Amino acid sequence: MNTLKNIALIATVTVLTACATATPYQPSVKSNLSNGFSELQIEKDRVKVTFDGNSLTDRQTVETYLLYRSAELTKNAGYDYFVLTDRSTDQKTRIQDTGFSDPYYGFFNYSYFHPRYGWSSPYYRPYYHPFYRSSRSHFGSRFGSYDPFYDSWGRNFDYREITRYRASAEVKFGRGEKPNNMDNAFNAEEVLVNLGDKIVYPAIKESKN
Repeated sequence: MNTLKNIALIATVTVLTACATATPYQPSVKSNLSNGFSELQIEKDRVKVTFDGNSLTDRQTVETYLLYRSAELTKNAGYDYFVLTDRSTDQKTRIQDTGFSDPYYGFFNYSYFHPRYGWSSPYYRPYYHPFYRSSRSHFGSRFGSYDPFYDSWGRNFDYREITRYRASAEVKFGRGEKPNNMDNAFNAEEVLVNLGDKIVYPAIKESKN
């Protein structure tokens, strides 16, 4: 049993490690996937910019990348400053089954909230009496006693909360000095210089000969 628990733990760590990379600063290559920035041309001097991050990309990073992309588009179009309007950051949260039973099951005494069954009872070890045998075998479970001949399998699976952020804004380009009376106006060159060291680009994959 301990061997199975260790295998489940190793598999869980392997899966999480393989996915443990925040969305880098890159163009979004597919729609509806949390993998980068995209823009929609509205007018000659106005675009809508969006940056989608995965569950490992925090809100500040998503908003920083949006600002940086806006500055890039401004300079590429031959303008000096930009104004952000209709700026928003959306948060999408869902509960996901990890696909593995808890590798620590039976080792700790704690309770937690299950999205389907509510608050669990603490772990406990079955009590064995040498002179009494129940007609059914009962085992300690997250959600009360577990009867292998009655309860459904998989009720002690782990769940985790996944949160993703999407930042978007309409970007209006302008030439000359930025308006001093507008807090949502930014000098494109200064944004590129000041935020440049915060930008993480995709890793370059070495080609195999």
